[in-house]
Amino acid sequence: MTACLLLAVALLEMQKNGIALKAECESAAIDPGRSVFLRLELKASPGTRVDLPDLRDRVKGFSLAEDFEEPPRTEKDGSTVHVANWKLIPEPCADEYKVKPFVVTVGPDASKSFVAGPLRFENPPPREPVTGDMEVSPKKDIPPLSWKLVGWIAAALVGLAAAVIALVALVRYLVRRIKEHRMSPIERAWAELDRLLKKGLPGRGRYKDFYVELTMVVRRYVQRKYGIKAPHMTTEEFLRECGAAEGRVGDTQALRRFLESADMVKFAGVEATPDMADEATGSARDYLQRDSRDAGH
Repeated sequence: MTACLLLAVALLEMQKNGIALKAECESAAIDPGRSVFLRLELKASPGTRVDLPDLRDRVKGFSLAEDFEEPPRTEKDGSTVHVANWKLIPEPCADEYKVKPFVVTVGPDASKSFVAGPLRFENPPPREPVTGDMEVSPKKDIPPLSWKLVGWIAAALVGLAAAVIALVALVRYLVRRIKEHRMSPIERAWAELDRLLKKGLPGRGRYKDFYVELTMVVRRYVQRKYGIKAPHMTTEEFLRECGAAEGRVGDTQALRRFLESADMVKFAGVEATPDMADEATGSARDYLQRDSRDAGH
């Protein structure tokens, strides 16, 4: 019963003749299907005698199931607390639910006794009128949503999101490719070099991959500008083609130094360093600048 009254509502609180009276229950609203647990507490000042009232003939709309008194306890100020607990069972269709006024007996000769109450409860809401219609309206039976269906829906949404992301990436890639296709050879080379540097391959220790892509930037530039199929040739084949086209191709000696230095890392197993990668990037950039400047770009 103590647990039931943790969230109790007070039905009556009063003080008279040295007695503090409190009546409370878990709810003042009556539910015909639930019992009402009523707690009656009397706190008597030091030296004052009080008797707990008997409510058995004072209830209306209820039948008493049981009651029990807690052992009296003495507070620090010398006052005595008496507690009685009552279990009230609501009678169906009663007109009123209450505890009628009751007498609190105080003093050895009852000279200070007084009347308290009544304790009133809220009637349950009225029942719906009987109309003759069906009490339960038939509804469409919808099967519950299964976890398997939820999983399929979630997977479909994830797949749709991935498809949208892939489509956006593809559109951006095609737009970039079309834009770069319209650029001059040197403009495309600068764009490819900038994209390569943003990858940060040397910082992740991928020097060989970095050198391969760096030389491909220069080779594609030569192919687009001079018509030599540089990306598909070995370094020696490429340099022979450049030598055969001397006078039309730019500074072939600078190009030879750059490519042969890169081949040492790509194929000869030379251990590259960040400084070497920076130097190779500077050599590629110098070659592109000089060649485009010599060609009047």
